Amino acid sequence: MLSLWLFFGWGVLFSLEELNTFHSYGCSLFLMVLVFVLLMLFFLIQMVLSQKLLLFYKEVEFYCCLLPVLILLGQMIPSLVLLWKMNYFYLSSSLTVKVIGHQWYWSYDYSDFENLEFDSYMKSVDSLLLSESRLLDVDNRCVVPTEVNIRFCITSADVIHAWTLSSLSFKLDAMSGILSILNYNFPLVGVYYGQCSEICGANHSFMPIVVEVTLFELFKSWCLLI
Repeated sequence: MLSLWLFFGWGVLFSLEELNTFHSYGCSLFLMVLVFVLLMLFFLIQMVLSQKLLLFYKEVEFYCCLLPVLILLGQMIPSLVLLWKMNYFYLSSSLTVKVIGHQWYWSYDYSDFENLEFDSYMKSVDSLLLSESRLLDVDNRCVVPTEVNIRFCITSADVIHAWTLSSLSFKLDAMSGILSILNYNFPLVGVYYGQCSEICGANHSFMPIVVEVTLFELFKSWCLLI
């Protein structure tokens, strides 16, 4: 039933919630397999001790073939649907943001807007406000709207970096001459922090990432002010 719900119940949009759901489903399936194997082992030991193994051999062989096939189908159907949705989601996007890694800062280029690009440096301790985080906040945040299909095109201008947002399970390498694509739909408004997770030089630990997800109307106002 859960496999059918995963197949017919999901919408077209793909987000991290689907991955979390599939992970929880996979863990539940693994637990069911573990319980099944332990029960079969227990019954086999009982049959051996009671010397009735030959009487139940055909039934045991049948169930040991049928149930693994059902388990594999239960794992295959939602995983194929998830792969299809991930590939389908790459076909459409309403906003494109190009992310470029430098030694040691990030650049953001909003390709759908004219002259909307900026560099993002880590804030020094002297310039931090009361609510801002040390070594995590930046002078220019990457602002994106919520409930919009966004395509991030990630590359590097020099060495290998990694655009990583741990809270969203994002980690894409930024390599010179290679464009890594990440499509996502942010369901919640908020501020998400990350850091470069590749050892890219002396100031590797001082190039944080801040993505601010806001309402679409506020995003339009920000585009006019930037």
